[in-house]
Amino acid sequence: MNQNTSFNKPGGGFNSVQSLLDKYKTDDRDKYISREFQKYGYDLAREMHDPDNVALYIKLAKTTDRTVLEKAKSFVRDAPNVKNKTALFLWKMKELKNELKNKRTEEPRNEKMKELENKRTKKQ
Repeated sequence: MNQNTSFNKPGGGFNSVQSLLDKYKTDDRDKYISREFQKYGYDLAREMHDPDNVALYIKLAKTTDRTVLEKAKSFVRDAPNVKNKTALFLWKMKELKNELKNKRTEEPRNEKMKELENKRTKKQ
């Protein structure tokens, strides 16, 4: 039988439990995160270099459409020489939300206009 297995020291003794645990060190930064949106908000705050406002990013991740957040994050990431990433992110998010809101209100209006035009052409 081979005496020098991976769990034995070369001198014949066992490794300490602490040395085994140190080998498998875990990442404790996510120990209070239990939901996906919390993780996303935490990572967003880290990317914006804004650790003081993690709660804001978690709330945004929970309540805001993910595509809006992703587009705003991409905009900030692509912008050169940004002094305040948080301000730029929030501004772009607001712009994207307004665009989305305007599209949603215009679509039903356009459909109603088409219906009215169809009715007028049928009468003539």
